[in-house]
Amino acid sequence: MSFKLTERQQQILDLIRHEIARVGFPPTRAEIARTLGFRSPNAAEDHLKALARKGVIELTAGASRGIRLTQPDAASAPTPSPARLVTPTQASAFLLPLVGRVAAGHPILASEHVEREISVEPSLFQQTPDYLLRVRGDSMINAGIFDGDLLAVKKASEARNGQIVVARLGDEVTVKRFSRQGRTLELLAENPSYAPIRVTGNDSFELEGIAVGLIRNTPLH
Repeated sequence: MSFKLTERQQQILDLIRHEIARVGFPPTRAEIARTLGFRSPNAAEDHLKALARKGVIELTAGASRGIRLTQPDAASAPTPSPARLVTPTQASAFLLPLVGRVAAGHPILASEHVEREISVEPSLFQQTPDYLLRVRGDSMINAGIFDGDLLAVKKASEARNGQIVVARLGDEVTVKRFSRQGRTLELLAENPSYAPIRVTGNDSFELEGIAVGLIRNTPLH
């Protein structure tokens, strides 16, 4: 049995289909609210529940992107009308999550760390980044990376000597230059005020990604 959707419900359904086709996962309630001009994510949640009652989507409780199309096959779904579909960015751009302060023990892309998503032109980078990390502190100033800059990061579990990386050491996430000599692994600052960080076998260490670009977020005076 099919139910007729309101114009607003159809907009939301089209947006969900568009984002799944574009980036592989559905939008959050906050993204739906921002894109369609709702005052709060609660308004988006009400429309999503109505869509779920009409059987066109399924919702997973407690998941920010817990939206599943019941008819995900694009061939069985009507093509969104350009006049009806509201897209968050131009086709040439893509959205990157902006990660702020990272809590100890939490994945770097956990939803609570993502401040917002930023539209970025892909031609800015030689490699496509997975997220932007807001830089804290002055340990990399001689590499031209300053407090408040947005570091474009590509997820990676390995790095070459000399690459600037995002690494998790114990409970801290840090941006440093990667250096491995034999069995000696060090994270090097680009500021003489900071000593190299030597990583030993007893340390909890994980490489989160490699820096592939930088966006300066400082206003001109």
